[in-house]
Amino acid sequence: MKTLVIVRHGESEWNRKNLFTGWVDVDLSEKGKAEAHQAGKALLCENFDFDICFTSYLKRAIHTQQIILEEMDREWLPVIKAWQLNERHYGALQGLNKADTAAKYGEEQVHVWRRSFDVRPPELEANSPYNARLQAPYRDVPVSEVPLCESLSDTIRRTVPYFEEHIKPLILSDKRVFIAAHGNSLRSLVKYFEHLSDEEIIKVEIPTGKPLVYKFDEAFQVVEKYYL
Repeated sequence: MKTLVIVRHGESEWNRKNLFTGWVDVDLSEKGKAEAHQAGKALLCENFDFDICFTSYLKRAIHTQQIILEEMDREWLPVIKAWQLNERHYGALQGLNKADTAAKYGEEQVHVWRRSFDVRPPELEANSPYNARLQAPYRDVPVSEVPLCESLSDTIRRTVPYFEEHIKPLILSDKRVFIAAHGNSLRSLVKYFEHLSDEEIIKVEIPTGKPLVYKFDEAFQVVEKYYL
């Protein structure tokens, strides 16, 4: 069987403060670092090993993976960073407190922005300091591909094609792959792996810092799935 391990980054500082984060590059909280250490210990205890690793451009995922690899004594493994594995872009909501936003716009509207499949939040202003089009990590990415807001559907349209082109062939060639990414980019992949409907994926929640193991057959169908 083919093996893939995915993990959502540990709690970030903005997770802790209940802020919309999206593409804003905030780091792990102390709890998040502890979650990553525990994930690494769990993978080591179960004798997991990897050949290649993937993560996003955002330091909360990068640092989660680094801590896990440190615990496994696998810091030498190759790591490929891809912006396509970034979190969903929350547009103008980024940096806002979730409770305050619900008080301002109504809980129902915020729930639609957060949990619907194809409804985008308000677009980020072009002159916002959170605009990734103005930031160094994305200087070589075509401007048209750097979003100002995204729905989950938009996130899937960048995450799944990247996976199919760059990661799936490695898994099918028996490489053991480890992806550290984000709640929505990983939900995009889970929908793809498990052939979930648009309605089903809305109900899926991926916990922070808990490795999720997938086993695939030769036809890339899921035969086993479990959390460590």
